[in-house]
Amino acid sequence: MTFAREVAPRRYPFAMVGLHWLRAVLVLGLIALGWWMTVLPDADPIKFALYPVHKQMGVTVFIIAVIALIVRGRSTYPGEPRGLSRWEATLSRMTHRALLVLTVIVPLTGYAMSSSYIDSDGVPFLFMALPELLPKSNAGFAVFQWLHRVLAYTLLGLALLHVIGALKHRLSDRGGETDVLERMT
Repeated sequence: MTFAREVAPRRYPFAMVGLHWLRAVLVLGLIALGWWMTVLPDADPIKFALYPVHKQMGVTVFIIAVIALIVRGRSTYPGEPRGLSRWEATLSRMTHRALLVLTVIVPLTGYAMSSSYIDSDGVPFLFMALPELLPKSNAGFAVFQWLHRVLAYTLLGLALLHVIGALKHRLSDRGGETDVLERMT
């Protein structure tokens, strides 16, 4: 009796590709929006109109990230390219894992920040407000605010590293084993 050996596909499944690019656009938009709304002066009327938009987008990213993790766990997708050096494979693996984790954790720290803020108007999502589960606390808010900022910028840095790596392999290895961009497009 012979068993068919499962061969890893050359491309990621359509659902993973779609979730990847949707997350990328939303995360980059959220970081830009978060930066913009925090540098605006408090007297600017648009500033506080941006916070509910940012919160809803953050909840959306969290939901998409959880769905992406479920889809990833249930999918067959390409393995690491064989042509990567050991350090490139390690950096790639660590960067991908950190990106996946941070797309879950950063929205959670945003929720925690909003939930613990004494003057919070809640966390809106669609036509409802999510329950605020944390006690109101200036000290808690300060911790979550710092974590949210640091982790969001860490996410941005890792996203840039991810893009640089993909472009490096596209431009210098075009058509080679390590040209991974076509797998996610």
